[in-house]
Amino acid sequence: MKVLAINGSARENGNTAMIIDAVFDQLRKEGIETECISLAGSTIEPCKACWACGGQGNCVHRKDKFRDIFEKMKEADGILLASPVYSANISSSMQAVLERAAVVCDMNPALMRHKAGASVAALRRGGALGALDAMNHFFLNHEMFVVGSTYWNMAYGQLPGDAANDEEGMRTMRNLGQNMAYLLKKLHEEAQ
Repeated sequence: MKVLAINGSARENGNTAMIIDAVFDQLRKEGIETECISLAGSTIEPCKACWACGGQGNCVHRKDKFRDIFEKMKEADGILLASPVYSANISSSMQAVLERAAVVCDMNPALMRHKAGASVAALRRGGALGALDAMNHFFLNHEMFVVGSTYWNMAYGQLPGDAANDEEGMRTMRNLGQNMAYLLKKLHEEAQ
């Protein structure tokens, strides 16, 4: 079993990466393989609404790394979407990935069916619910199971490393990792 995280932060090793690591630590303890793709330093173009992806199983445009990201999403058993909060929403890089992935999934039904999905957000003060909602809609609209925790999947921190000081946020991330591992194992048993 494998979980793929997509880090939508412009900082490769900031608070968003820190909360991904907290979730991943729990997954690894349960023997689940993890991989993180950082969007830092990358430009992901928005969807062109050309509908050429129908029957292709992936976007036909090749100017950025979206196709590689989407192939890994299809191969993964679980997907962890992670974004910092900008203007009460997800980063523009994460938005572009989700827009393109959603159209590919719409044009090629069942690509994400029965995968586990979880979203996490790093924020300074407010706006996380809008960001989490945006990411969770991708899961819900593509037949995935959404994993929850003991509170909203967010951690506070303004400067890189600050999220480590949010004890409740980090505890929420650890619990999320445990819940995701549980669901993945149940889904794996069911598939046997």
